Amino acid sequence: MQQPMDPDDRLLQYAFTLYDSDDDQPYYDDVFDPDVDDGTDDYNVLVNRVNSTSDKSYVILKEDDLLLRQEKDITMVSTVLSIPQDSASMLLVRYNWDVTSLHEAWFQDEAKVRGSIGLLDVDPAVKFPQTDDKTVDCGICFDSVTSRETATCGCDHSFCKTCWSSYVCTSVNDGPGCLTLRCPDPDCDAAVGPDMISKLSSPNERKRYDLFSLRTYVESNKKIKWCPGPGCEYAVEFDDDFETGSYDVSCFCKYGFCWKCMEDAHRPLDCETVAKWVLKNSAEAENTNWILAYTKPCPKCKRSIEKNHGCMHMTCRQPCGYEFCWLCLGPYRGHDVRACNGYTQVGGQVPESERQRELAKKAIERYTHYYERWAANEKSRKQAISDLHKIETADLKTLSVNYCQPETQLQFIIDAWLQIVECRRVLKWTYAYGYYIPKKEEAKRMFFEYVQGEAESGLERLHLCAEKELQTYIINEDEDATEEKFNCFRVKLSDLTSVTRSYFENLVRALENGLSDVEAQTKAGTGSGSDQGDSSKGRKRKRSDQAGESSGLGTDGSRRLRVVTTRRPMDDTQRHAAWVAGESSSNDQG
Repeated sequence: MQQPMDPDDRLLQYAFTLYDSDDDQPYYDDVFDPDVDDGTDDYNVLVNRVNSTSDKSYVILKEDDLLLRQEKDITMVSTVLSIPQDSASMLLVRYNWDVTSLHEAWFQDEAKVRGSIGLLDVDPAVKFPQTDDKTVDCGICFDSVTSRETATCGCDHSFCKTCWSSYVCTSVNDGPGCLTLRCPDPDCDAAVGPDMISKLSSPNERKRYDLFSLRTYVESNKKIKWCPGPGCEYAVEFDDDFETGSYDVSCFCKYGFCWKCMEDAHRPLDCETVAKWVLKNSAEAENTNWILAYTKPCPKCKRSIEKNHGCMHMTCRQPCGYEFCWLCLGPYRGHDVRACNGYTQVGGQVPESERQRELAKKAIERYTHYYERWAANEKSRKQAISDLHKIETADLKTLSVNYCQPETQLQFIIDAWLQIVECRRVLKWTYAYGYYIPKKEEAKRMFFEYVQGEAESGLERLHLCAEKELQTYIINEDEDATEEKFNCFRVKLSDLTSVTRSYFENLVRALENGLSDVEAQTKAGTGSGSDQGDSSKGRKRKRSDQAGESSGLGTDGSRRLRVVTTRRPMDDTQRHAAWVAGESSSNDQG
């Protein structure tokens, strides 16, 4: 009869699955031959794998793409309703660019729709008289001008073009409200359309007006949002049901964000958890906790006091001025002839104020632990982006000259840095994930910290190789840095990139599932010993069979095993499990 599996055995066994995925990463041969072309673009595939942070479909739209879509809707409405395109544009703004709703409302009550935006049914030529030379008085400046020098919205209110230009330009500079501009006469609701804006404003203001119109088109569309990246002018169309799944997207500007909540890309966390974390990072509650943990109330006036000098003699600020001991909160007068080092328990219980202070201090220490690591990985990610830009713009050319290789064959370096950037982002959010693991789920927390630590160790190895070792070949001061050694470095960096990517992809999937497999493994431990033994043997045989498929894959499997068990002290149970898996791999290779 088999003995029940130890919980640590089950956790280690599950850890292997983070590397053993159905879609194993390609293994790079130890010998690189740049002249061999297998007909595939492995570099592009790798880059696509790195950037594919979402299983959903989305499209990055440039300004020209948006203008074409906007023009298409305007043309459709203009054709169907038999109205000028300027009028169609004003109607679409009013109906939030919903063509269907506009058509339904128009055919139900055209007069009501026209009245809602002040769209008059007049000939456009009426707005700018060309043949009438009679003199009229401007309704704003009261100057006498000819009719040719005036303009009107189609109503009976004529104003000189100088006043019109000032009115239009001021409205455009004031913001998007110019899209619903009305006649200057306070009692008139006639609309000022794009045709008048075009003729009465400067080129810069016309461009600004068109930009406002384009923004309303994007912001009214439920499936399109602007990229929040600094200075980015792209928009993202997300084609999904907006109910489940990941919404992380990567824009052409290389800025990653969540399409749903518009925060930074945050897989494997859900938007609700991210919102709580972001709020916590900026909430006043943390300030309150800090005050509670690191200050004490004055015994007399009860104001909070922070100790900012070395001695224990505290003096409250005026007008209180009370002097007391920081340790015992007793009056300081006479304190020099008595000590307060003795422990006295009042009533057999710790005072409530002290208990609250200790709880607040522990809460702050726990939060600080996770926040510091969250912030450190974000800082490292930003530095990696900066390093990547430098490599793309300068270092690749240097390496190409030093080792006589085209830049296209140095893409593996870019792939590694893209992977580093992505993994830093994932690792950053795992700390927020760990912060919100419930205290009662101790087994899940312990296992999470284990796999998180392995992810961090693997990423550090990749980052160190891409950052430090690469510099020796860029600077080229070492005479031993030959082309042959550079090709060995290529294999090493490519392998580290592949293994790290595989681990993080499986880690993200596991965390998105709430580490449900860990719970299943733990529950399975309460079953019969024979069932667990058979299951364990089956998993070992499966790993052994997978390891024996080819010598190359066997080597890759051994490498993955080493990554899982590196830099973590193992007890006898874990060491035995690692030895069994290693022996299976070695025997199959033999």
